[in-house]
Amino acid sequence: MKAPIGVLMINFGEPARMDRETVIPFLERIFLQNAGLERHPDGAARARELAERRAPSLIEEYRAIGGSPLNDQAEEHARALESALLSHGREAVVAQAFQFTRPFITDALAELQGAGVERFVALPVYPLCGHSTTVAALNAVRDAVAEADWDATSWVGLSGWHHHPDYVEVRARGIRRFCLEEGLDPSEPDTILYFSAHGTPIKYLEEGSRYDRYVEEHCARIARAVGVERWAVGFQNHTNRRIAWTSPDNEDRIEGLVERRLVVEAVSFMHEQSETLYELDRDVREFVEGLGKEFHRVPVPHADPAFIDFLRMLVEAALDRPGASGSILAPCRCCPARGTFCTNGARDLPPSPYGPEAEPVGAGRSTSGASA
Repeated sequence: MKAPIGVLMINFGEPARMDRETVIPFLERIFLQNAGLERHPDGAARARELAERRAPSLIEEYRAIGGSPLNDQAEEHARALESALLSHGREAVVAQAFQFTRPFITDALAELQGAGVERFVALPVYPLCGHSTTVAALNAVRDAVAEADWDATSWVGLSGWHHHPDYVEVRARGIRRFCLEEGLDPSEPDTILYFSAHGTPIKYLEEGSRYDRYVEEHCARIARAVGVERWAVGFQNHTNRRIAWTSPDNEDRIEGLVERRLVVEAVSFMHEQSETLYELDRDVREFVEGLGKEFHRVPVPHADPAFIDFLRMLVEAALDRPGASGSILAPCRCCPARGTFCTNGARDLPPSPYGPEAEPVGAGRSTSGASA
């Protein structure tokens, strides 16, 4: 009997319970993974300190939104992808893993092994390839495979896929549908399509991450697909550490816009979660409305069947000779894990404004006629 193929779907994860005993360890794992952002003699102690400081406000955020739906939506993706692969003649086992809460990557690998999987695709479900998300997740898979004594060639990693036109259309269709339902026209002079992208520490960009350029080009492609010429982008940055993050912050960018109506696209996310339901829908909305402007947030298109079909296509491309002539995948330049492919690897990108080859291209700029 032929062994089934495996898919390891990786997401950030959020706590299932809204208490200190669950939330503090979750935050601790996040801060510890990124301990290199600070010069601190004891990274573990510093992670604990940051986690205990952040936990009370995060718990309140979870309670305010009735708990995060991220984990349930991720599980729905896993089951839908499994069904889609089966309907296309691929017997597959899709295991769900989270970076910072259970089931962890090691748990999901054990599930695949128990199901008789001999070869699998590691698929982080992050639209834009970032250092602490996609790259960190695939590096964790590499380490877990080695610890589990699997053959290093038993898996293929998928990293950046925002560039593919099918995915761009998923986002654009969601925006068009929302505008139609809400009676909005993003091409009107008083309305602007506003992209809110999750920020990243500048240190990661200086070390070679292309995240800032991915955000810029992805937003431009979506705007073209929607059919608008004016758009703007800002970043959702976190201030837990005193370090530099991508600019401009959402508040700074929004304050400089002359348009009074914002159609907001949470471009970095493929699930609804605390950063969409609280940070955007409550904090940013309150800021926007305090300026006398209108806030209209496009739902994340997590339930769009076309997204699952797109993931199926990516998985099949990863199984069928990735990197070969005619494949949509090329070797990834952002992630050092062996056997990792993406839809970005064969392209030339503009240089980063943060690297040694700096040019004044500026992350987070806009094609809005109102501001440069």
